[in-house]
Order: sequence, then structure tokens, then C-alpha cells
Amino acid sequence: MARLNRRRFLGQSLPLTLGPLLISGITSARSLSERSTLRQGKRELRADLVIIGGSLGGIAAALAALRAGLRVIVTEETDWIGGQLTSQGVPPDENRWIETHGCTRSYRDLRNGIRDYYRRGYPLTPEAAARKELNPGDGNVSRLCHEPRVALAVLESLLAPYQSSAQLLLLLNHTALSADVQGDTVRAVQCLSRSSGGKVTLEAPWFIDATELGELLPLAKVEHVMGAESRKQHGEPHAPEKANRANQQAFTVCFAVDHIAGADHRIARPSDYDSWKAYVPALTPKWPGRLLSLTYSHPQTLAPRTVAFDPQKDTAPSTFNIWRYRRIARQANFKAGAYAGDISLINWPQNDYLAGNLIGVDEAEAGRHVRRAKQLNLSLLYWLQTEVPREDGGQGWPGLRLRGDLMGTEDGMAKYPYIRESRRIQAVYTVTELDCGRQARAAKLGVAESTVTAAAYNDSVGIGHYNIDLHPSTTGENYIDVPSLPFQIPLGALLPVRIKNLVPACKNLGTTHITNGCYRLHPVEWNIGEAAGALIAFSHRRKSQPHAVRSTPSLLTDFQTQLIQDGFELRWPNP
Repeated sequence: MARLNRRRFLGQSLPLTLGPLLISGITSARSLSERSTLRQGKRELRADLVIIGGSLGGIAAALAALRAGLRVIVTEETDWIGGQLTSQGVPPDENRWIETHGCTRSYRDLRNGIRDYYRRGYPLTPEAAARKELNPGDGNVSRLCHEPRVALAVLESLLAPYQSSAQLLLLLNHTALSADVQGDTVRAVQCLSRSSGGKVTLEAPWFIDATELGELLPLAKVEHVMGAESRKQHGEPHAPEKANRANQQAFTVCFAVDHIAGADHRIARPSDYDSWKAYVPALTPKWPGRLLSLTYSHPQTLAPRTVAFDPQKDTAPSTFNIWRYRRIARQANFKAGAYAGDISLINWPQNDYLAGNLIGVDEAEAGRHVRRAKQLNLSLLYWLQTEVPREDGGQGWPGLRLRGDLMGTEDGMAKYPYIRESRRIQAVYTVTELDCGRQARAAKLGVAESTVTAAAYNDSVGIGHYNIDLHPSTTGENYIDVPSLPFQIPLGALLPVRIKNLVPACKNLGTTHITNGCYRLHPVEWNIGEAAGALIAFSHRRKSQPHAVRSTPSLLTDFQTQLIQDGFELRWPNP
């Protein structure tokens, strides 16, 4: 089996209990044997589909396959499923039409489920509870800024019936170690339990890589790329002149804080505070000054942009209040006494980590970068508590309190870094900026930007929209944030060029470094994952191969018909 060093990014996690140990279809005698070998630290399990990674896309893939009747095993490196929505702590970044269209039906059900969870279990004010489009945090970034634990509870409730019936086996705190690959087919994946140290071999006719960093791709010998392609390779105007595997977007270890007026929750001065306080990002075009500042590069114009920070106001007197940007709980939406103060999720330019990557480096270096990222967070928090300029002329907000309890960790940080860029498969079809970038596509077709539309794919398996939004990279490139067009997700981007029985389910599909910037957000990842699960279920039922579904017109028509019946939108409405 091919083998890869395991990386440890995780904060201190809460204890966990594994889900059901059995899979439907295994006889009673076999089941007893499975339990026995589990106690010995050795196990072999088989299902119809193995999904490595409990990311948002991984859970969507699992639900699609489970609805179709497949027996599924899902592994997850942390003890929380849901990826960027939960263990990474990030409220959903979504398109402007999300309340009515622009996502799958199941994603809209997830959003409604989160709102219903608040209405059933939280002491909302009558006014907030009655709001159809309830936004618990009233944050600026999303129409649904909420606490990670709520999304976790809703996702777990969606899986629970399948776990109870033993159709689904969920292996938390498990990491892929190696893969058995014969020719163009993946036969098995061996995983390690971070809890017991035991190993389990998972066999299936079908596999999905739903890890945040595309960890299964090198193990399974799937041809893949990482970092930035050159401008010449695809003709993308915003690609760099030279290809660079190390040119990857910054990751962020998010954290949550609330503010208690009149209280003093200042942390001890972090050991790396002086170095982070003095740190100036070395970027081109130039960053306007120190990272720990309220002035940073505007993502679109790259001109200096100065914001305010005031945890006691919705808006500041003179400018944008960054406290509200990813606020996940607004005290005014809840009955008096329910919350001591507003809660905000800190995922800002000021804690993007620019000093190194998590892929293309060894385990020790990746771990060092995550530890440094957490030190950056503590330094940012201490600066906000003690030195950040206030509108009233003062400095610091000592009432800011680190809320690790909301993130499920002892160190106060999210369980896993917020990943913006993954390894990506070399796909049958690669989405480029010329397909969906407004400026690039208009120039390619020789039409006005006001009339141009994204590439139409006859093999569409969904739709999405977000700006091409690349955060500063670890090799010194500043923001790339340019308009994109409402786009489709081509089935060809989910098909590796060679491997026949493995598909991606999140940011590891066939995009470029540039188009990853608009295909990486929550509803698009969910659509990609759900399409991947549906594709495997369809191929399993038809005794076909995923590549044949795309290349055979009758199969493709039947598959897309099934997607539409399942609540997928394959094309954007006419303007």
C-alpha cells in the first residue's frame, strides 16, 4: 500500500463515542467477528461506498448515497463532521440568491434546519423567531451567521437514522494511512484511529475523497495538482506568469470571542506577541502595513482599507465595523439574559496565516505552521483586548472573551484550520477562468461584460456563484478578487483522468488555482459532494462506471433527470 505521513493540525478535542460498529448486510456471525477484531486493534470492513473525510461535501455525498440505499462508511479526522461549517467554524459564504435558488434542495433543507433548530431550542425574541430569514448573528458575511455547534447538531440529526439502521458507519477521529490500488482501481484504504491507535481496512467498490486537503489523492495514486498553474497553461489572465506548487492561499485557524461590557478577560501576553505585532506581510502588490492593524488591502482594489472595531455597536460612527462581519450571535435576537454579549467568529485578514503551507510539506512543518497560526490568533486577541484603537480615543477591549467552548476545544481554537485550497484532481475537464471569470470570458468571446454568461456544460451536475476570491498566498501574492459569472459544475470536473472508482467531493475537483476561488464555498461544496454521492449511487445501480455516465448520452440524460428529481438545479434561470 502507498503510505503518507499523517499530519496533526488538531486542537485538543473533546472525547468521542464511535457510531454503530456494524454495517447492514453483514451476518450475525460476521458481526461478532468484527467486534472481536476491533478489540484487538485490527479490523476489516466492507461497504458499497467508502468516503474518506467528513467535510461538508463528504456529508452531502453520504446522504445522497444513503438515500439511494447504499451501505456507506465515512471517516473523519476530527470528532466533528461538517468541515468548514463546523470544525473550521466558518459561517456559510453564499450567493446572493441563496434564499430562492442557486443551491440544491437538500442544502436549502440544511439551512432551514439550522433556523428551525434555533426556533425550537433557543430563547429567541418573538420578533427574531418570526423572521422567515432568521439570521441569528445578523452578520454581514451571510444571511445565516450561526454557531458551529448548531450546524453540527443538524448534520448529525440527518445521519442519525442511517446510523441507527446500521446502513451508515461513521468513524470519527480516523485518518487515512494508505491505499491498495490495482491498476486503475482502488481496492481498499487503511485508516488509523486517533483514539485507540487501532487500524481498520475499508474495502468497497467505490471511494470518495472528501478530505479538506485531498489527502486520499496521493495515497490512491490519483494524478493531481497543487498550487498555481502558469498563465500560459490555461490562458487565465489572473494566473501567475510561472507555475508554482507552493503558491497556495493562506489558511486560517478561526476562533470565537464574545464581549462582556465592564469585564476583564485579558489573556496573558502571548510568547510570540512582539514578533506578530511587528509582522508586515511581504506581498505584491504591497500590503499597507502591519498585519495587526485595522488597515489592510481592499480585496478588489488592493488600496489601503481601514475599518473600525467596536463590539458594542452594530455599526461604527465613521466606517465598516469588522466586529459584525462574522458575528454568529447577536444578543438583541435573544431574550434578556440569554447571552452575556454578542459573539463573533474571527476569520479576518488579520489572522490569515501567510508563513507556510499545509500541503507539499512534511508532517513536522505542517504542525509548526498550525502552532504558529494559533500564536497569531492569540496575539491578535491580545492586541484587540489591549491596543486596538477605539472610536472614543481609547485602546483595547478587555471584555473580549475567548470562547473555545463554542468550538469544542480546550485551546480556544477551531478543531481544524479553515482550508481555502486543496490538492486537485487532474480531471477529464478542468474549469478555468475563461469558463466563468466575467472579464476573461467576455474577452475570450469578444462581447460586453454586461451580456456575457458562463460556459454551458452539457454534463452539468449543479450550479453555483461566488466571486473568484483568492486570499493572499504564501509565496507573496496579494488578493485576487474579481467578478465571476453564475456558473455550472461540469461532471467532467469530478472524474479523474485515469482512476475509475474514486471521485472528489469538495475543493479537490478539477479546477485551477484561480477558479478554486469561486468553487470552494459552502453551497458549491455541498453540491459537488451531493453530486459525487449521487453519481456513485447511479453507477452502482446501473452497473456502470462514472466515466461512462458522462460519455454515454442515454446514461447522462438519465442521471441528470435523476438529479433534477432529487432537487438539483443544473442551469441558472434566464436573466
